[in-house]
Amino acid sequence: MATLKIKDIQKMSKEERMKKVEEMKFELVKAKVSAAKSGTSKAKAIKKIIARILTFNNQNKNGAVENK
Repeated sequence: MATLKIKDIQKMSKEERMKKVEEMKFELVKAKVSAAKSGTSKAKAIKKIIARILTFNNQNKNGAVENK
């Protein structure tokens, strides 16, 4: 799982971003299950990606972010 940068998020359409959020939520559930079994977790990184996308959506909705 690679990190998702703001440049990549800006290039996505709103539908793609929402689809990505749903995928990442599913990945988060899988990461939590594997963390319970093995002790290592990627949950923190996944949460950051989800937050980054949702923050961009909220700022874009309010007109605070201009797409370049």
